[in-house]
Amino acid sequence: MMGAIILLHRWLGVAFCLLFAMWFATGIVMHFAPFPSLTEAERVAGLAPVGRAQATMTVADAMTASGIVDATRLRLIQRSDGPVYIVSGPSRLGAVRATDGQDASVRLPEVALAIAGAHARQRGLDAAHAAVVAHADYDQWSVPNGFDRHRPLLRVALGDAAGTEVYVSSRTGEVVLDTTRSERGWNLAGSVLHWIYPTILRSNWKLWDRVVWTLSLLALFAALLGAVLGIVRVKMRGRQLSSPYRGWHALHHVIGLVATVFVLTWIFSGWLSMDHGRLFSRGQLTSAEAGVINASPDWTMVPSPDRNPISSLTREVEWFAFDGKLYRRERIDLDTQVVVRPDGAESPVLSAQEIATLTMRLATGCDAPSILAGNDDYPAQSAVPGAPVYRSRCGDVWFDIDAADGRVLQRLDASRRAYRWAYGALHTLDFPFLMAHPRLRDILIVGLCALGLVFSITGIVIGWRRLRQSFAG
Repeated sequence: MMGAIILLHRWLGVAFCLLFAMWFATGIVMHFAPFPSLTEAERVAGLAPVGRAQATMTVADAMTASGIVDATRLRLIQRSDGPVYIVSGPSRLGAVRATDGQDASVRLPEVALAIAGAHARQRGLDAAHAAVVAHADYDQWSVPNGFDRHRPLLRVALGDAAGTEVYVSSRTGEVVLDTTRSERGWNLAGSVLHWIYPTILRSNWKLWDRVVWTLSLLALFAALLGAVLGIVRVKMRGRQLSSPYRGWHALHHVIGLVATVFVLTWIFSGWLSMDHGRLFSRGQLTSAEAGVINASPDWTMVPSPDRNPISSLTREVEWFAFDGKLYRRERIDLDTQVVVRPDGAESPVLSAQEIATLTMRLATGCDAPSILAGNDDYPAQSAVPGAPVYRSRCGDVWFDIDAADGRVLQRLDASRRAYRWAYGALHTLDFPFLMAHPRLRDILIVGLCALGLVFSITGIVIGWRRLRQSFAG
């Protein structure tokens, strides 16, 4: 039995030592350089004030023109080529011109260039030398599934000092992603390697999922075998523990013993990052719950804008259904908005009573909604900074709802709550105590990953020597 463990650990170690080293090294980079995205602050800053006077088409007519029969939300934005309604539903999204209802998808590079330039100028970025550099479904930075509804994307290089590139959705004409030269460089040394994220593999989600899940499982198996072997091989000399090995083997053994708990929990939680519903729930709404949340409203009930005129400062207008009623949300700035109720009353956010009424339709036995604390064990953030997120506990299932726009941010059953600790806490050390002390968390992440890297390097040296001996023999 022990012979089999030694043999398996030896050759799995040879196969995976470089992968272990890469994961630990890139984990440090990823902690400080997250994958590129367009933040909500950047998105809102890039919006121009809405030209409501030019939007002559009614909301109901825009819905009809879009052809999206299950639409649940509609937004009005001002693009460089005029006001546009963006219609979204569970199945798809699209855009129509707010003047005549014509298709407002983006096919021509010059339109994308104008949209990207206007977005950049709103954010104070230099777009004097902007140019469209690609029109494609995928590239290294647009592979996440969240962009599927926007493909193909038009990539525009601004030509500024930071090397900024922005991506324009061909479906809606919105800027949905931006990257800088620095972000791209650090992520090539971080996320792309850590997640095994080359475009050719990641663009096929099912293949990528199976490959990385399998590699992670084999790596976890190798680490478990090493832990068993390392503990069994510890020797007692008097009152002191010692290793029977010498040289690099001894160093590998000792560091492995010190780092055993971290290495095992980190590799295990890394494997769980690829769970995708295999062992834990995915936190998705059931079909019945989705039916309540995504029920298509009667869009003819949207009142005339003259009843509640839209402010000239408004950057985005959104109409959405909540508990069977139609609301209007005016986004004035990142942290400023107005929610207009069906009766014309205005407030910054939805009330606890409105959210309680909805959750009673989602499930039975729900407690009164409570505002989520900033240091909650299961955190969720509103789309509007400072706006409350309400949690309704309905027996074993919890619903976190954003009071800013009525979206369900999280569905937490017992399995999903367990996953939060088994993956998130163990892999990113986002325990509430450490999140309250970010400098300590930084030190722990860097220190532990560095320890894991040194441990992996000793494995690389041993593995290389083993291969040389094998080939020499």
